[in-house]
Amino acid sequence: MTQSSFLTNKTTALESWEPTRAAAETRLKDFLPRAGIAYAKRRNFDHGPKQHADVSTLSPWIRHRIILEEDVLRQALKTHNLSTAEKFTQEVFWRGYFKGWLEHQPEVWRRYKQNVVTYVDQLEKDAGLANRYELAIAGKTGLACFDTWARELIETGYLHNHARMWFASIWIYTLELPWELGADFFYRHLLDGDPASNTCSWRWICGLHTTGKTYLARASNIEQFTNGRFNPAGQLALQASALTEAALPEIVTPIFSSPDLAGQRYGLLMTEEDTSIDTLNLSTSPTALMALGGSTPRSVLPLSARVESFAPALVKDGAVHAETFYAMRCPVSNEDNWQNALSSWAEEHALECIVTPRVMTGPVRARLLRACAELSLPLIEIARPYDRAVTQYAKRGFFGLKKKIPNILMELDILLS
Repeated sequence: MTQSSFLTNKTTALESWEPTRAAAETRLKDFLPRAGIAYAKRRNFDHGPKQHADVSTLSPWIRHRIILEEDVLRQALKTHNLSTAEKFTQEVFWRGYFKGWLEHQPEVWRRYKQNVVTYVDQLEKDAGLANRYELAIAGKTGLACFDTWARELIETGYLHNHARMWFASIWIYTLELPWELGADFFYRHLLDGDPASNTCSWRWICGLHTTGKTYLARASNIEQFTNGRFNPAGQLALQASALTEAALPEIVTPIFSSPDLAGQRYGLLMTEEDTSIDTLNLSTSPTALMALGGSTPRSVLPLSARVESFAPALVKDGAVHAETFYAMRCPVSNEDNWQNALSSWAEEHALECIVTPRVMTGPVRARLLRACAELSLPLIEIARPYDRAVTQYAKRGFFGLKKKIPNILMELDILLS
């Protein structure tokens, strides 16, 4: 057996994305030797379902922070220097950039959600739109590459990043479907579905994120980077005109507080957004722990069964780590009414406040804030240093953040000066 086939088989076994920290750490360890020059050279190649040895496939775990960006970067830069691992390092930062950008522009998330509702309603009224949409999400358009990616997404919960770009471009420019419905399709099926990364990536394809700059899928590019598996020559749109939208409001400055918890009876809360509450480096110990289980709806349409089960399983695994670290029980509440769950928990332990890792813009944040609005005790969010460092440079384009990556790495003690 050749080395490349061994790596491919090993990756195939790990692409089940077992929802545990141990599985994530094993995958990171296996990938690290290829996070340098090999990644830079091969990262754009999509070899097909469960053949993604050239990329890390860590995103489903990082998305829910069962492993942290800082730890991934720290391990990568112990194995390679920054110059060698530049492309992989930047790829890790893209997720943080989009999350930080959306914190500055929460109106983008509000508009996206509203537009999805509008277009879902329109599917009931416009037979032509509904037919094109149904063929697209079923992988029955007749475009072999696109249909293969649609089925892979549904069956595995994952797509190679380059395939995501091709798929989105074809969805918008060749099939002429609303980008919001495509983003919603991804969001409901991707194990790493993230409100910021997913929404902003689709906006980038259609020229809204970087105004006027679009991405056009080309047959020659698809043929090259799928190793000739596909060549949709003559089947794709030849132009990608940028979409337009109403002007966005002035950017807002997100608040990242540094609260003093000394002397307070506080409960430490876990959500699916951050399942590593044992790594918060708190100055005082919590009075009680709790994890909110279940799966938060992402859409007016149903989530895939794979997505429905993935985050709750990670929460359970994170609760086990929290119990070990804090030497106290971390019960997982599966109650749909978070307000009731939090109220009962706070009363049982006579809590003075609830503390949780800072939850960024998206449905979990909205649900949590609604649940806490009627409680008589405050919700205190602890910002991770990584989020604080990245978000300050995420007001505009990625290039502004990219220039600051070495500084951020030194600030976080990941890279020595």
